[in-house]
Amino acid sequence: MVETLVLLAFLGLIVSTLWWPRPVVRAVGAAFVGGLVFLAFRGPLGVLGAALPALGVAGLAAWGLPQRVLKRVCFMVLSLVLLVFVTTWLMYSVPGNPFASEKQANEQVRAALRAKYGVPESATEFFVLYMGRVLGEGTLGPSLKSQGRTVEELIFPAFPVSMSLGILALTIAVGLGLFLGVRAGLKPNSWSDSGSMAVAMVGISIPNFVIGALAILNFSLLLGWFPVAGWGGYQHLILPAITLALPYAAYIARLARGGTIEVMQQDFIRTARAKGLSERAVVLKHALKGAILPVVSFLGPATAGILTGSFVVETLFTIPGMGQWFVKGAINRDYSVVLGCALLYCALITMFNLLVDMAYALLDPRVREEL
Repeated sequence: MVETLVLLAFLGLIVSTLWWPRPVVRAVGAAFVGGLVFLAFRGPLGVLGAALPALGVAGLAAWGLPQRVLKRVCFMVLSLVLLVFVTTWLMYSVPGNPFASEKQANEQVRAALRAKYGVPESATEFFVLYMGRVLGEGTLGPSLKSQGRTVEELIFPAFPVSMSLGILALTIAVGLGLFLGVRAGLKPNSWSDSGSMAVAMVGISIPNFVIGALAILNFSLLLGWFPVAGWGGYQHLILPAITLALPYAAYIARLARGGTIEVMQQDFIRTARAKGLSERAVVLKHALKGAILPVVSFLGPATAGILTGSFVVETLFTIPGMGQWFVKGAINRDYSVVLGCALLYCALITMFNLLVDMAYALLDPRVREEL
């Protein structure tokens, strides 16, 4: 009952950001920006060392950031707090607990373990303790299963692995998708269009774990071009990145095709052709900017899908990324590890969505005026 009331209160607070007056949005948004900077630098610089840049950034944000960006920051920070609460609630709702494997331990021993690691009986109490640790100490806390190690020591070395895989996969998806989509949109209803869209439909229809299994079977076991699994050189990165990228390249191809067909029918394209510009110049200088607008809008959800989809791909290819800790944390009921991974992934996703909105504004003057 308490958890339900807290959840409704959080949802109401997040929805209310749509109607916050302008001074409140600027003050709260700037404070949130400064708070995020403080949390980022508190560990290496200490309280005083992190407070100075945080205050400076907060002042710059209140003075220079657009109203819409500050409102998005308010929404993002509150959503991250809601994510922590909902994840905690769901973990407590699942049968079992981090100390269930201690079969010989009586209730007194388990109570002592709960007190030592800060794992109370109630999900709301754990949420309050966890947020107090994050905001007050600037740490994600100790792992409940990996004795003597903090969550940062577990997931931060794995973070660059997952990010390198995700960035390469996103680059492949955007590059391949734009090539196929623009190529199909320039010649609609042609063999080129049909072939590109057929490839896109195959990419959409087949899940990435099936693509990964087929890639291992053909390119690793049969041809021997790439290693089956593991992590080391660039050879270990190619197959997982392609496995992650292909489904999203298919979606991007379909969006780019539609955007290209629409923009090629606009009056400014006819004017450019009437001036005597070559077809290559018309496409690259005039049409491409409008054709990629739908793709830019999709990059936020695509980034989220690639980051979360890497859990399956990392497990399939035995890659030591963050996916392994998310899975191990869920299996072992390691609440701190699960919350740390979820918080980091959600922060990245919301940040990428904000960057996508800003990129869209740079490409579309109509959106830029709204900022």
